[in-house]
Amino acid sequence: MECDVAVLGGGPGGYTAAIRAAQLGAKAVCIEQEPELGGTCLRVGCIPTKAWVQTAFALKEAHESFAKFGVNVGEPQLDMKVASEWKNGVVKQMTGGIASLFKANGVEWVKGTGRFKDANTIAVDGGEDVTFKHAIIATGSFPLRPPIDGLDSPRCIDSTGLLEQTEVPKRLVVLGGGIIGVEFASIFQRFGSEVTIIEMLPRLIPLEDEDAAKELQKQFGKRGIALHLEKQCTKVEDSGSELAIHFGEGETVQADLMLVAVGRGPVVENLGLEELGIDFDKRKGIAADEHRRTTVEHIYAVGDCAGYWQLAHTAFREGEVAAENTQGHDAVVDNRAVPRPIYTDPEIAGVGLTEVEAREQYGDDVAVGQFPWVANARAVMQNETVGWVKSIHETRYGELLGLVMVGPHVTDLIEAGVVAIDAESTVETVADGMAAHPTLSEAVKEAGLVALGRAIHLPNRKRAPARA
Repeated sequence: MECDVAVLGGGPGGYTAAIRAAQLGAKAVCIEQEPELGGTCLRVGCIPTKAWVQTAFALKEAHESFAKFGVNVGEPQLDMKVASEWKNGVVKQMTGGIASLFKANGVEWVKGTGRFKDANTIAVDGGEDVTFKHAIIATGSFPLRPPIDGLDSPRCIDSTGLLEQTEVPKRLVVLGGGIIGVEFASIFQRFGSEVTIIEMLPRLIPLEDEDAAKELQKQFGKRGIALHLEKQCTKVEDSGSELAIHFGEGETVQADLMLVAVGRGPVVENLGLEELGIDFDKRKGIAADEHRRTTVEHIYAVGDCAGYWQLAHTAFREGEVAAENTQGHDAVVDNRAVPRPIYTDPEIAGVGLTEVEAREQYGDDVAVGQFPWVANARAVMQNETVGWVKSIHETRYGELLGLVMVGPHVTDLIEAGVVAIDAESTVETVADGMAAHPTLSEAVKEAGLVALGRAIHLPNRKRAPARA
């Protein structure tokens, strides 16, 4: 089979690249070994996880808010079977939609495992070779499993295994306090599990803004999620009926299940990359420039197998950029305004620089404004007043550097910061813009006003008296 662009992998980066290449007039082929398109994100990652996030949020509202709103429904109960059916239905709809998009755009899906045979050929198990002018590698990532004694127990599962559970574990231990770990901890605490997190670093979500991490730890503590920070898991013992998880200096916790969420590694082995001379690292992935071009000029790499960001939305954009460059364009990936959503309760989202990063780069020429949800009318109406919006800008020109949010629907609201930072907007532009009232989006504008010392719905900080 001959084509203009061969895409190896049908996840967010891969299917987007194939569709975009076809839109530009190329004959595009996507090689995917799984029975469904969509990769980790759609099949066993973002989509099913967030479907359960919605279930968890509904339970929370029923427990904490319905009666306040005057809605009496009785004691809410989780039906795990129905929740799982809902999750699976969402996944089926989304993955089926990609197959339809392939058909609509003329992309051919070759089912099977692909491996580079030479610089212009991909061999497909059980099928004919695919020859190409350009190739885009989008093979994704896999869950890492550290070398801890006893971690091979069937009760020690990764995120895919946890999504397959049909019953709620009474006691769940989460190894790893990164994004995957905290999201599942939040979900299963709402589902009724006793949740414990063991994290070797001093705080949860260590790459996010420190204030956001502190707020999450505070709220998790209030919800009864046990946190063991700066502790390493040393051994796991499976008695046949439960796990004994050893960590720290002689500490032990019992559990019915353990989620291993210590990160993901790039899928780069057994692809034939060495023979082609493509530069890659087993830990960091395939080396690719801002055009997503590898060290072999006509071959590109996108998504988790090649990126710093292990996010579906960065893979989407990288797929577009790679496809456009295969067709003679000069597209680049700009990582200044990558949104960072975390679907815990409370939700967390950031874009641009964190406060620490801003101060490291700009020193004292940084101003911050923080607006709490308790001062936002729509948040009060929704009984969702935990958290805040933080605006970060440099004071010489007023350019917005970052936006960090904790609270209701912030994973949706963060797009305002994406657009503002992409456009190199000043904090005045954000603060002076009109926000519909009453809405949650007002908090973005209000944070900017706080940063400028012009707050309307909060008392402004008293300025220090001028020195004589």
